[in-house]
Amino acid sequence: MKISKVAKIVDLPISTIRYYEKMGIITDEYILREENNYRNYDVEIIRHLGVVKNCLAVGFSINDIKSMISKNGISKEEQTRIIKEKISEIEAAQKNLEDSKQSLYGLLESDITCEDGFGKYS
Repeated sequence: MKISKVAKIVDLPISTIRYYEKMGIITDEYILREENNYRNYDVEIIRHLGVVKNCLAVGFSINDIKSMISKNGISKEEQTRIIKEKISEIEAAQKNLEDSKQSLYGLLESDITCEDGFGKYS
């Protein structure tokens, strides 16, 4: 399948797919070369890119994904460890956001105004 069809199916720009190839996110197993040296993608690329998109959506970086791909398979224990680590990172970020939100509520309740100068009480 041509890159334009892959891009349309997975809803990614062609430039992103090429970038993933360059970064090693798309490995040679998904790319077939025709006689004219054009890329022809294996149908499994659709599922692979779906997994990549899901990993990015939950907070994994491109480098995290590249690292997992370069291991060419990981044990169930390693997968569990990686996912639990990401859950911990997300929980820490949620706590920081909640703390920030509570600080902003505190500012609202303190009746600080800017009309007489920044941070002065009325």
